Amino acid sequence: MIGHWPVLFLLLCPVLQAQQVAVNDKVTGILGQDVSLPCAFITSDTSMRLTQIMWSKNGTNVATFSPLHGPHIQDTSHYQQDPTPTSTTLKIISLRASDEGEYVCEVTIFPGGNRRGSTYLSIKAEPKISAEAVPAMAGEQEVPVAKCASANGRPLSQITWRSTLPGNFENTVTNNSDGTYTVLSVYRTVPTWTVNGQQVVCSVNYEATETNLPVDLYVQFHPVVNIEGYDDNWYLKRTGASLTCNAQGNPPPTVYTWKTANGSPLPSNVKAKENVLYVDEVDERINTTIVCEVTNALGSRASQQAVLVRDKPNPSGAGATGGIIGGIIASIVAIAVIVTLIMIFRQQRKNQTAEDEELDEPPAYKPPPPSLKLQEDKLPQIKGEELLPLKEPVSEQQIEIKDLEMSPPKYWSTTGSQHTPPLDDDYLEQINPIYNEFIPPESDSHKDDQGFVMSPAVYV
Repeated sequence: MIGHWPVLFLLLCPVLQAQQVAVNDKVTGILGQDVSLPCAFITSDTSMRLTQIMWSKNGTNVATFSPLHGPHIQDTSHYQQDPTPTSTTLKIISLRASDEGEYVCEVTIFPGGNRRGSTYLSIKAEPKISAEAVPAMAGEQEVPVAKCASANGRPLSQITWRSTLPGNFENTVTNNSDGTYTVLSVYRTVPTWTVNGQQVVCSVNYEATETNLPVDLYVQFHPVVNIEGYDDNWYLKRTGASLTCNAQGNPPPTVYTWKTANGSPLPSNVKAKENVLYVDEVDERINTTIVCEVTNALGSRASQQAVLVRDKPNPSGAGATGGIIGGIIASIVAIAVIVTLIMIFRQQRKNQTAEDEELDEPPAYKPPPPSLKLQEDKLPQIKGEELLPLKEPVSEQQIEIKDLEMSPPKYWSTTGSQHTPPLDDDYLEQINPIYNEFIPPESDSHKDDQGFVMSPAVYV
């Protein structure tokens, strides 16, 4: 009997493959919205009859459908069915976080027994993301200056911060009653007055999607005051002098007050207009300490400037200093120009020298010509009116010349004038060593008759 089981299994395989429960492996629903879970029985065997389809979650019956008895639902306010003779779709109304989990669709057929298919339902909730600055007072202790939140999200969000300021952050997670999560992140730093207006970025990562929220920090501080315009060159009868009171504050400054440090009123030749103090003409009365007081919603702060009135212009004042600086800059520029011209000139000379050397060298396919010194060392000296005829070569050493065209012979006169061979002939003698072998040695006497000299062209 055991030996028949493999054969029986092979016979049942086509039947099993032709019967299946069609469901979705995974379905994602949004919290508070509806979702549908389909389930259908598929078979090619017309003898099979569906008797029941049942949906369950965690072993608990949720909904049942029978072609004979119709649908049956445990909680009609939360579940609905949409059946057909061979399928049913479970509809879940107004999803809750507790609806997340595995749902099993079990189909009963006759004959054949039961078939199952499962669907995992995941519930998501898009979080509400926000970021804002936390107003802070300027100080020396680290305090919260910005916060960022991801509220009522599912699954959990991750929050980080990006900033060029020295600081740190802390995240707090709250589990909400509806199964969602709220993440609150607080960024902290030391709120100096320079931090005001600086930007930090809150980065929220939800379901592999990153969202960046920039935040401009808001730090309140008293006015920071500075007086500009005094160049230590206020002399008698100078016109057009002025002082400017620069101030920063948060909230912004609203009132500028000019006065003297000793409490005396400002001279009549001085006029104040908001943050600028104009001096019509400098005289002894302005020889004092000027105070600028700035006020905003947090309070007042002041700065002062001592003014020294001179009898004559100060040659070492701002004007002279500016002239010295200008002269230094001009000198640097002139030196740079000179150095550049020298470098250009040297480069041009270098390029010209390289070109001349290339022109002086012989072509690669021809040997270099011998120097005059070498020719003088190797060639015999010929006296002014002497002419040495060639020796009759030995028969064993005689060279047969065939198919070569003889060049016309050259005759030498005995008139005392003698033509010196050009440098090209010497060059041919240097590159044809056999020619040198036939040059006769120099003798003290020779015939006065005209000598016959064979052209070197016949010797190869």
